[in-house]
Amino acid sequence: MKQPYNTTIYNTALYLRLSRDDESYGDSVSIETQRTILQQYAKEHGLHVVGEYVDDGWSGTNFERPNFQRMMDDVDAGKVNCIVTKDLSRFGREHVMMDYYLEFLFPEKRVRYIAVAENEDTEKGLSDFVPFKNLFNEWFAKDTSRKVKAAFKAKFATGQRIGAYAPIGYRKHPEIKNKLIIDEETRWIVEKIFDLAIHGRGAASITRILIAEKVPTPGFINFQRDGTFANIYAGAPEEKSYAWTIAQVKSIMKDETYIGHTIHYRETNISFKNKRRVRKPQSEWVRVENTQEPIISEQVFRQVQEQIANRRRKCKDGTTQIFSGLVKCADCGWSLSYGENRQNSKPYGHYHCSKYGQGTRQCSMHYIRYDVLYAYVLSRLQYWSGLVQHDEERLLKQLLNATDKGQAAARKKQAAELKKAEKRKAEVDTLFARMYEDWAAGRITEYNFSMLSGKYQSEQAELDEKIEQLQSAIATESQNAADAEKWIALMKECVNPTELTAELLNMLIEKIVVHEAVKGEDGSREQEVEIFYRFIGKID
Repeated sequence: MKQPYNTTIYNTALYLRLSRDDESYGDSVSIETQRTILQQYAKEHGLHVVGEYVDDGWSGTNFERPNFQRMMDDVDAGKVNCIVTKDLSRFGREHVMMDYYLEFLFPEKRVRYIAVAENEDTEKGLSDFVPFKNLFNEWFAKDTSRKVKAAFKAKFATGQRIGAYAPIGYRKHPEIKNKLIIDEETRWIVEKIFDLAIHGRGAASITRILIAEKVPTPGFINFQRDGTFANIYAGAPEEKSYAWTIAQVKSIMKDETYIGHTIHYRETNISFKNKRRVRKPQSEWVRVENTQEPIISEQVFRQVQEQIANRRRKCKDGTTQIFSGLVKCADCGWSLSYGENRQNSKPYGHYHCSKYGQGTRQCSMHYIRYDVLYAYVLSRLQYWSGLVQHDEERLLKQLLNATDKGQAAARKKQAAELKKAEKRKAEVDTLFARMYEDWAAGRITEYNFSMLSGKYQSEQAELDEKIEQLQSAIATESQNAADAEKWIALMKECVNPTELTAELLNMLIEKIVVHEAVKGEDGSREQEVEIFYRFIGKID
């Protein structure tokens, strides 16, 4: 068919995208619907299709989508010079990145872009309204994200369990959505792990037993039943089916699912734009009890947790390493390994960087004697314990760096400002949405919409920034005060400590960071050791 605009041969990429949030809108945005629209358009306009690029389950605010990146690689390689999507939102829902592609990258690389449903085509020239469409698409993504979170929260509160796979020992209820029932075919694996643990076996030992007895892994069981994880297990050697890891075993041993509870919000997205998952503090987790029938009794589970907490690596002399898991390298962040020097007449323990000990040469020794570390940590805890006992108020003010009265007044003012800003932001969002609907329906002109949109866009940006700043300030101040009080309460329980124990250290200290020692010209040796306490971090 003859090219409609010029004789350029357009090697065309059909790009299709569907996010998890979009699925609620049904067939109108489905992959199949998009495919039909794009194929028909390409056929009618004589575009040479070189391939389809499909990102199913990816947010439009994330431009690191695998097939989107593959498409852009083909653009860079000269294989693609035309991209077609159903609409602008299928390409992306982040207005800054959209402006980058449409205004800079595509013109530079001479790539034609077409949004079929909106009749936008860079060959003909994009309409002046495109920036506002992109802005609205971003606002829509943010609003949808907020609604989805609210929906999940409501489901969690009713005990629903949302996930792609049921944990080992359970299966999804055949009739009740988001409900788990015990899987009689696999519960024995969970019972076996806890039985071994209750009889003194650690995670490493249990892992070896599962491998030796050829117990199938959760992944392999899912592969056998549903064909999932075929990329891992299809055609793989037999030993892959029972290749348990210590991390898997530890995860099962600590999972409250097996006593009938469900934990939500262990992780969260950084923002509605950045979907990278980050671990949330345990204090922010939400526990919903009795969401499914337990496999393990609470007594057994608690006993196993106690054994995990108290289990420490034993030295050759039979003593327990009280610093286990706490001592970190200042340069690479790895844990320091414990060792013993038995060549001297008086043997002594010491720590060194475990990464250095692997012979990678990627770090240095970070050597520190056990007795030196012990004495330093004990002296610091004794100092803070004494300060708590004699002048608790002074210490609290030192930690907060402000008077309680001043903080209370500031929080009250910030809370009032936040409430006012959030109210106005909701009003502006509503006005913007209604105005967009009015323009789409032809009730207002594009000129008037553009003029008003500029005003509302500016106010939205200012309000977003103000709200974020106020929320951060309030959260920080409130959390700082609460954390300081928690730590002081812990210190009050440890009156004038005379020795260190694993229990004491793990209760008070988050981590101990050891720097490489520095030798002076006089041969002296200086070494910095930083103690980061629970709740409050590092204090001088």
